[in-house]
Amino acid sequence: MMHSGFLFLLLLTGSAQPKCMKDQPMSPMVFKDNPGNNSSLEDEIHITVEKVVADETCTYQALLKDLNLTKNNDLYTLSRPAKSLIQPTLVYLKMVLYAILDVRETDQTFIPYVWIYMGWTNLHICWNPEDYCGLKQIKVPNELMWKPDLSIEEMTEKDKAPPSPYLTINHDGYVEMRNDQVLTSTCRMQVYKFPFDVQKCNLSFKSIVYSYQELQFLTITNESKITNWSLNVMGKQYEWLLISVQAHPKTVNNFEYDQSMVVYTISMKRRPALYIVNFILPVLFLLFLDFASFLIHNGGEKLGFKITVLLAVTVMQLILNEILPASSDRIPLIAVYCTGSFALMLVSLLETILVMHLKGKESAAQDNEEDKDPCLAEDCVVRQGTSNIQSGFKVWYNHLCVSPETGKWTCCKCACEAVETPAQVLPDKEGSSNRLMEGSRALDKFSDDLREMEKTITAIKSSSRKKERKPGYWIALANRINKVFFICYVIAAMMFLIVIFSLWNIAEDK
Repeated sequence: MMHSGFLFLLLLTGSAQPKCMKDQPMSPMVFKDNPGNNSSLEDEIHITVEKVVADETCTYQALLKDLNLTKNNDLYTLSRPAKSLIQPTLVYLKMVLYAILDVRETDQTFIPYVWIYMGWTNLHICWNPEDYCGLKQIKVPNELMWKPDLSIEEMTEKDKAPPSPYLTINHDGYVEMRNDQVLTSTCRMQVYKFPFDVQKCNLSFKSIVYSYQELQFLTITNESKITNWSLNVMGKQYEWLLISVQAHPKTVNNFEYDQSMVVYTISMKRRPALYIVNFILPVLFLLFLDFASFLIHNGGEKLGFKITVLLAVTVMQLILNEILPASSDRIPLIAVYCTGSFALMLVSLLETILVMHLKGKESAAQDNEEDKDPCLAEDCVVRQGTSNIQSGFKVWYNHLCVSPETGKWTCCKCACEAVETPAQVLPDKEGSSNRLMEGSRALDKFSDDLREMEKTITAIKSSSRKKERKPGYWIALANRINKVFFICYVIAAMMFLIVIFSLWNIAEDK
C-alpha cells in the first residue's frame, strides 16, 4: 500500500516538475570567435538561428509547457515553495537607496526612492539548460508564482506606482524579484543641532503573516558595500548628503509569534549653507545693528530703530516656527539662538527707554526753573506771622519781609521796598513820626521772635540745599548708565554667541 501511494505521488508530480539532469548536447547558442574557422560571425549566427528554429525545444513556450507554468497551477501560487512545513523559506533581501526626495521636519516624514531586490528558491521548479538550448532563465508574470508578502513598518502611504509585473526564474529554481518604490515613511527627527543635524531614518522590512519558522530574511550586513551601492546609483544629492546605509537582521515578537525582520538605517547629513546664509547670518547682522544703534544721539530715532530691529527678529522666529517640528525632545539650538538675540535686543530697548526718561526729567526740571518768580526761588521758605503794623512800609529783617496789607511774614531774596498806601495819607510831620515810633516799637517787640525764626529758616535752607540737584545731573546719570550698559551688553552678547556656536560643534543629537 505504501509503495503504491509513493508511485501515485511520483506520477502526479512528474508532469509538473521535469527532470533537471537530462543528457543533451551543448547548446549552440554559445558564440565564440574561433580563429581557425574560416566562416564569418554572421554566418555562424545565421546557422545557429536556423538550428534553434528547427528545434522545437528551443522556445519559451516549450519550457513553460513542460514546467506547467499557468494561472491554473496552484502548486506555484497558493503556498510557499517548501518541501515540508517545518522547512523555512529563506528570502534574500537587498535594498539600494537611489534618491532622497524629501525630508519633512514638521511632519517628521522621510521620502526616499529605493530599489528593492528579493530572491528565494522555489523547490517545485527547475530544468536542465541543456535540454532547452542553454536557456538558463525566463521572465514570467508575477501572478504565476508565489511571492513573499513584504511590508515596511514605517511606511504611511502606499506607493502609487505599480509594482514590477515580471519575475525572473533561473534554471535551478531561484526566483528573483526587482521593484522600485517611492516610500513615504515616518522618521523621528532630531533637530537639536538644526541646521547642522544628522538624521537617521529606519526602513524595517518584514512579512505580514509568516512567522520566523516559516519565512526568514537574509541580507548583506557589510556597511561599506551597501553604502557604495547607493552612492554609485545616486545621481544627485540635493539638501541631504548620504553618510551610510546599514542593515541589521533581527527577530521581533509580533503579537503571539516571532517574525524575521531586516532594518535598514539610513544616515544622512543636511547641507547647512542655505540656512546659514538665509537665517543665521541675518539674525547676527541684526544683533550688530543693535550694537550700532548706541551711536545714535537722537533719542526718538534711536528708539524707532531698535523697535524695527526687534520686529525683524520676530519675523525670523515666525519663519523658524514653520520649519521645525512642534514636538521635539529638546529645544533646538537655533531656537535658543533666536530667542537669546531677541532677549538681548529687548533689554537694549528697555535701557533706551530708561535713558530717554532720565533726559526728559532733566529737561522738565530746567523748564520749571525758568517758569518760577525770581522773588520766590527754590531756597525761599514761606513763614506766616501776625503783625499789628499799620504803617505804609514793608519792614524787612535778614530776608524776612512783613507786609501791612497781609500781615504775613515772607522769606525771599528780594529787597523789601517801601510802598505807600493811598488810604493812609499822613496829614503832617508829627503824625509821620508817631507812626515811625510805633513801627520801631513793634520791631523791637518781635525781634526775639524773628531771631528764632531766622534760625529755623537757616536750618530749612541748609536742608533744602542738600536736596538740590545741580543742573545736568540727570543727563550725566543717563550717560553713565548708557556707557555701563553698552559694555555689559557687548560682553553678554559675545559670551552668548560663543556658547551657542560651541554647542553646535560639540553637541550630539540624542
